[in-house]
Amino acid sequence: MTSTLPAPAPAPPNPRASRVTGFGPNWFASVMGTGIVANAAATLPAQFPGLRAAATVVWAFAALVLLGLTAAWGVLWTRHRALARGFAHDPVLAQFWGAPPMALMTVGAGTLLLGQDVLGLGAALTIDWVLWSAGTLLGLVTTVWIPYRMMTTHDVTPQSTFAGWLMPVVPPMVSAANGALLVPHLPEGGARTATLLACYAMFGISLFATLCLVPQVWQRLVHHKTGAAASVPTVWIVLGPLGQSVTAANLLGSVADSALPAPYGAAAAAFGLLYGVPTWGFAMMWLVLAAALTLRTARVGLPFALTWWSFTFPLGTVVTGTSALAARIHSGLFGVVAVALYALLVVAWATVAARTSRLVVQSPER
Repeated sequence: MTSTLPAPAPAPPNPRASRVTGFGPNWFASVMGTGIVANAAATLPAQFPGLRAAATVVWAFAALVLLGLTAAWGVLWTRHRALARGFAHDPVLAQFWGAPPMALMTVGAGTLLLGQDVLGLGAALTIDWVLWSAGTLLGLVTTVWIPYRMMTTHDVTPQSTFAGWLMPVVPPMVSAANGALLVPHLPEGGARTATLLACYAMFGISLFATLCLVPQVWQRLVHHKTGAAASVPTVWIVLGPLGQSVTAANLLGSVADSALPAPYGAAAAAFGLLYGVPTWGFAMMWLVLAAALTLRTARVGLPFALTWWSFTFPLGTVVTGTSALAARIHSGLFGVVAVALYALLVVAWATVAARTSRLVVQSPER
């Protein structure tokens, strides 16, 4: 005898749950992109009236967004753990596990560069140490964990190669650059030297991983073209390790003399210039190439997606790298280019932030 009872109606969706479950690791790119606008302003060769105050406001906003996303992730990992762990199973979304550690360190660096005006040096240092340590640890995990999953469980084809593969391996380079800001605040001796050498080691981790991946991205673009329009902005991600490595090499070179015996401190400073200029040249070439590919796609249609945040942080690292070179050799050329690129960064950030805000308002479940 079969039951004639109607099937139970499905439970109505929980708006709060949908808001939380929609925040994957890629959302932390918004913190990276916002924070780099503030940090790049703090290190810009030309300082304009009101620039530092505006940058401090942007840093505070990035910190608030980071707190909000961290709280959402706390709920996600507490109540929807299977979904949270499942982010690593998606071959595309898994790459953006590199965003949370870089978001932590970007806000941490901003706290030291700008936040000390509000919080004081002691509090700013403490916050930066905490965020840098947490971001470094998580970044070292993603650098091994995500490539391991790609090599063992992800279904990867030559056509699926994209610049987002760089995301999990860039965090150690961010650790190297931002760690250089902390080195002078350590006592002279073993701790300072060990931290500096650890930063150089992380510089190498990210650099050589990048050298393995960028040729694959180039080959994919040549043989299989740009692919879906929504993925085109990720081409800009290549600028991230390039610009960040120029920044790191020069910031580390600036503090190496206080931690290394002669002649290694002077050699580190020279390395910042001799490595930085050729890498900066390649970054300029890639910037033009990425812009051309983006404009070509925009003529047909470039739908908004969170991948648009790729226009911000990578470009911001080129700004900080250019500023670092300007400080290294006091070149007017690098100073002018840094200011011009920063203006482009601000326009890109304002555009993407506005579109993201509209997305959140219109589709809160995302």
